[in-house]
Amino acid sequence: MAIHGEPLTAGSAPAQADVLCVFIHGRTQSPEDMIEQIVGRLAVPGVSFCLPRATGNTWYASRATDALTETTRGELKASLDYLDGLVGALRKAGGAHKPLLIGGFSQGACLSLEYAMAYGPWNGAMVNLTGCRVGQSQDERSTRDLDGMPVYLTGSDQDPWIPVSAFAEASEALGRARARLRCELFPGRPHQASDMEVEALEAMLRDLAEGSRPFRRVAA
Repeated sequence: MAIHGEPLTAGSAPAQADVLCVFIHGRTQSPEDMIEQIVGRLAVPGVSFCLPRATGNTWYASRATDALTETTRGELKASLDYLDGLVGALRKAGGAHKPLLIGGFSQGACLSLEYAMAYGPWNGAMVNLTGCRVGQSQDERSTRDLDGMPVYLTGSDQDPWIPVSAFAEASEALGRARARLRCELFPGRPHQASDMEVEALEAMLRDLAEGSRPFRRVAA
């Protein structure tokens, strides 16, 4: 089983940060791509970023919407174990009391969702930019009570990797898991993080850094 690489770090040092963030790249991407495409577009002080790095730039070989095989289950478990180790190290360095946002884009969003279903909830939030559950509805998959943890899930009707049906299934799964859920489907949006999605991620990080829980504020 592949052992994944050293993560990239950015932002504040964990011990000085107000909030910790693990953000996971997609298939064929890298942590550097996430800096360019998402993290570098954020303007939130006091965040310590840890950006995991997949061997071969892939967390598992199959498509997220394929039926689970023993090979995919093994690859997924290895990636989740690696991610859990990074989360533990970041919390140890920064302090277990600090809020933690875990998220990702595309395959990274799928991996973060599976992490929540295996290890959640935690003190903080989750962001899944163009993500879904890995596998199909008939597959045996982990589920957790997320106990009101804030979750932001996005998709597009034009996405080549995550169809609307998979986005809808993920929404239902998160609802059944009792997440405090915000879902947005962006018609016509290509396979990338839009300005609105980055702004939503920024607002969630800002809320956590200020000691507020995302989605608590209600517009007048």
